[in-house]
Amino acid sequence: MKFAYSNTQMRAADEAAIAAGTPVETLMERAGRALAEAMERAAQNLNAQDMLFVCGGGNNGGDGFVAARILAERGYEVAVLCLAERFSASCAAAKAQFCGEILGRIPRRRYALIADCLFGTGLDRAPAGDAAALIHFINDSGAYVVACDLPSGLNAGGIAFAPCVVADETVAMGQLKQALLLADGADTAGKITVADIGIPAECGAEIWAEEDVAAFFPKRKSHTNKGNYGTAAVLSTCNTLGAPLLAAGAALKSGAGYTDIYMTSASVPCEDEAKLLSLRMADEMHRVLCAAKYPACRFSFYDGEPIFADAVAFGMGAGVGEATRKILEELLSGCRGTLVLDADALNTLALFGADILKKRACPVVVTPHIKEFSRLTGRAVEEVLSDPVGLAQAFAREYGVTVVLKNNRTVITDGARTAINITGSPALAKGGSGDALAGFLAGTCARGVPPFEAACVAAYLMGRAGGLAAEALGEYAPDASDVIARLPAAMRELHKKTP
Repeated sequence: MKFAYSNTQMRAADEAAIAAGTPVETLMERAGRALAEAMERAAQNLNAQDMLFVCGGGNNGGDGFVAARILAERGYEVAVLCLAERFSASCAAAKAQFCGEILGRIPRRRYALIADCLFGTGLDRAPAGDAAALIHFINDSGAYVVACDLPSGLNAGGIAFAPCVVADETVAMGQLKQALLLADGADTAGKITVADIGIPAECGAEIWAEEDVAAFFPKRKSHTNKGNYGTAAVLSTCNTLGAPLLAAGAALKSGAGYTDIYMTSASVPCEDEAKLLSLRMADEMHRVLCAAKYPACRFSFYDGEPIFADAVAFGMGAGVGEATRKILEELLSGCRGTLVLDADALNTLALFGADILKKRACPVVVTPHIKEFSRLTGRAVEEVLSDPVGLAQAFAREYGVTVVLKNNRTVITDGARTAINITGSPALAKGGSGDALAGFLAGTCARGVPPFEAACVAAYLMGRAGGLAAEALGEYAPDASDVIARLPAAMRELHKKTP
């Protein structure tokens, strides 16, 4: 398992390393050497000798000056472009040791390779003036671009300011940065390598790999039965069938022993016999449709009594309003297993207040996408995107739930542990993907996997299935049923690594 660290965590790690006796200059020399090695590898792959280092006046620029010095000593044609007027002490010292050409304005000539050493971590506003001009120059250069630590213009939450460097490769100094994985970071960082420069860090977000997920799919004993693997339930309302059926379809692939579909009845006390007959026919049609679609599922009508299942998924296509709020209260107080809340369950919580979660009598997992989380927390979408990890952790701690904050990189946290899922594909950007995730997550919980681990497993496998669907059908064509159909293939990949 790997880990990714926030800017705050890396700043603390830097300070701890310095306090323990490692001078800033030593860390800069190590970082510069790591950058030089990455640039040399790229130069050899491109069969090129000429390279330009675009340096700022801070320590990130100092890393660039060190790398430029090392590569010049190795015989490469090296120049540095630096428009800074003020320098940190360490950067100034590194600059003084570089004896090559330092350009004071943007050149017209082309370079095969460019190192982006303008800004490191901590950028909190859009680059402007000379910095913006340099970023545009880098992006328009046609060169192979290697970013030092972070692409310049990327903030701590992985949001790309305008402008922002789009790199072919990023060398993360010390530890992997969360910003390189989240939001726009995934599109601007390119290939990511991590350079060990002697900065140990603690408490990073977990990055689960195949072997970590495979541990939750041990080989089954031959003497076993469906009762050994729990019951997953999907609760729907009479508003819609599509979303809950997608959830049920994914739950069927999870390995749970049973998958049950519960549906609120359309029938209500009514003196109009014709209308009552019509409502009863609607109920029967829903039952027949469920049975036809998934004959392996058990179907029941929900009347407010506790659902005796090991996990229940609710909210997909439920509608927002008083009826959904009432069901939420019943589930939170009466559910006997893990409760997975998605879609309209979350929108109803946003409407009536999330404090009801504090009265829960069962483990709860909430699975909002960015806009749903914005409604839940009352924070602007831009604010959520700027700090998805911190805000998800705060929500999880306040309400005692596990949060699965969905985006191109999904943040999973129970307030104590945090993970960032990095599998997935733009093919998943389609209605129904979240419904399928909720169902598969419920099925995984039903097997007895704890909520945090189940969320990591489900996010990983749904993302991988989305990737397989994109490989087969392209990024535009797949729908949620195509992704569900590829869950078995994603799981078979794990079995190859299962002990």
